[in-house]
Amino acid sequence: MSQRRIDRRKFVREGSAMVAGAAAAGALGVDKAAEAADPKKIINYNPKMHYRRLGKSNLMLSEISLGGHWKNRGGGRYWDTFTADEVPEDVGKNRTDVISACIDCGINYLDITTAAECLSYGVALKGRRESFHVGADDHRLGPRNGANRNVKALTHNIDECLRRLKTDYLDIWRVQADMGGRHTDAEVEVMIETFQLAHKAGKARHFGISTHHRPWAQHVIETFPEVEMFIFPCTAKTKEKGQVPSKETVVEGNVGHGADQSKSIFQSLREQNVGLVTIKPFAGGSLFKNGGKFPVMGVGSKEENDLARLTLQCIITNEDITATVPGLTTVYEVENAARVSYERQVAMTPRQERWLAKQTDQRWECLPEEYTWLRDWEMI
Repeated sequence: MSQRRIDRRKFVREGSAMVAGAAAAGALGVDKAAEAADPKKIINYNPKMHYRRLGKSNLMLSEISLGGHWKNRGGGRYWDTFTADEVPEDVGKNRTDVISACIDCGINYLDITTAAECLSYGVALKGRRESFHVGADDHRLGPRNGANRNVKALTHNIDECLRRLKTDYLDIWRVQADMGGRHTDAEVEVMIETFQLAHKAGKARHFGISTHHRPWAQHVIETFPEVEMFIFPCTAKTKEKGQVPSKETVVEGNVGHGADQSKSIFQSLREQNVGLVTIKPFAGGSLFKNGGKFPVMGVGSKEENDLARLTLQCIITNEDITATVPGLTTVYEVENAARVSYERQVAMTPRQERWLAKQTDQRWECLPEEYTWLRDWEMI
């Protein structure tokens, strides 16, 4: 092993004393959570919204939060880049209106993954930055590209997010790891070192990782105490291993990294006090039949609004999930999603449960090829 690798490991471990302390405090359990849940300590607090502690970070996030994506002019799920970093006027207005609706509803976490999203929310958050915890990363500049798996490149990633967002800090640098889990532990240490340097410089307050590969995610959660939060997909199909009836043999679509395939990743999150933000609640939009293009007009169909709301309700019944972050295109979609938390004490009726299961199963059978990997996140 090279001296550089030894030095990096020493830096990472020594620089994690503060995180370890936070984890120990978080392990105090309910009392600590109750203290953190004081409304006076929750940004953008709304008494109708419910908030949950994000693991050892102790951030309190609205259980329904905002994903960075929204429909684009081609009907796709996200905007990637803008020419010359200029935000189109109608896009800026749309995101400003959506952010205003989120503030009104008590939503306080925003999850961003592209350069265009950073730019758009930089416009929308002007003068209102302190109303949100912001987690951000630029997928083009992150470690999904092998050339970016070094401290210099990843620091540039953070700096570009800050520049486009017009802010001087991220609440969470939620780095987007390789979707297939093709990282060595040494590369994870590079991500952690980059965060620690950014944290010391005041550029990033907390550290998280996202991936689409479950065994690698579980390995990282159990191996690196520096990770405060994780991001992975959960849909209405997602169930915890050991909590629901299942086949005697689970055939895994993803293997490797020494993951214990009999152990739920939710158990690993609980044991390590790692917070969880879940993405893809609507399977990248595949849940809906209407593929409307930006700008979306009106309030949409009742069936799809009901499907969105019941899907989110199903997801947040899992208390290990701190927040789910649907992509919301209109003010009405924000209000519809917020209702899930406002009305969470009202359980689904058996008829609603059957309808949701039927609708979800029908869409699940015809997932587009780019989303078939979601089936690896059914029994986790």
